[in-house]
Amino acid sequence: MKNAPAILVIYTGGTIGMIQNPETGALQPFNFDSVYEQIPVLENLDYNIDFYSFDPLIDSSDMHPEFWIHLAGLIEEKYESYDGFVVLHGSDTMAYTASALSFMLENLNKPVIFTGSQLPLGVIRTDGRENFINSIEIAAASKDNTPVIPEVAIYFENRLFRANRTSKLNAENFNAFYSGNYPALAEVGVHVKYNYNYIGKPNFKKLIVHKELDYNVGILKLFPGISKNTVEAILNTNGLKALILETFGAGNAPTNKWFIELLEQAIKKGLIIYNVTQCKEGSVEIGKYETSVDLGRIGVIGGNDITTESAITKLMYLLGSGFDSEAISRLLQTDLRGEITI
Repeated sequence: MKNAPAILVIYTGGTIGMIQNPETGALQPFNFDSVYEQIPVLENLDYNIDFYSFDPLIDSSDMHPEFWIHLAGLIEEKYESYDGFVVLHGSDTMAYTASALSFMLENLNKPVIFTGSQLPLGVIRTDGRENFINSIEIAAASKDNTPVIPEVAIYFENRLFRANRTSKLNAENFNAFYSGNYPALAEVGVHVKYNYNYIGKPNFKKLIVHKELDYNVGILKLFPGISKNTVEAILNTNGLKALILETFGAGNAPTNKWFIELLEQAIKKGLIIYNVTQCKEGSVEIGKYETSVDLGRIGVIGGNDITTESAITKLMYLLGSGFDSEAISRLLQTDLRGEITI
């Protein structure tokens, strides 16, 4: 179709691309060459849709930063040929992959919409068909010849979220994702209602794709009764360069002398420690309560309202980009891709 929006659908793996083998009953990957047989309504869309499947496909539980680099490279290669991209991905680690891509694709001015499903595409009650069709429509949407969503986003069950603000919340229901600290970019019912005030604005600069990631990072989730041995073991992990400290509430942690001393020693040796709340809503405010004063004193960096998924991928990106500790500390507290509220 001449002058119709061109959309590239990228299948990485995951539940949405599975159908049932009629002979064995087992789930097997769907051949997107026959997608119009499975979803005939696609033919009614006034778009030019192409498909690309990774080989081998990867289950989202096996997702790895090396795959993110391949995915970012594919988007870079196809960027000028398409108006938007839809990435079909397993839901378990979708928020990690989508967050990582938001940092890797600097100056992104086109939609990269991640979606998936809780039930396979080949199952009668699948949520995959609606997620798939609506994601394509959103990826193709433009206003004044400019894409409506010039950023990485996640679409699931009638809502579009900024990717690096999103976490998987539910393994049982179709509304699997949640964005506690940032409003939905769009809500889909009879009409697609875009929340323009919250959507990133295009800068029309040339796309820069960052393909160097350093995943010598870790997460330490605090819990009542956490032992000194546990904390020591994680802090002494060979090669560890940065640690996300998942704290209570507004960034609070135990005030035990041994705990603060262990963190302080690690920071003095060069470890970056990033304070992220365990809560799904709210923000880290170091110093708000007495239980976080010492964290600020020893040099723990506050993560504001960033998600763990976004924090870990942002650290991989910053470390891989070769910034020194001082610059990383500053950039962790800087809004680079709409990932935190300053």
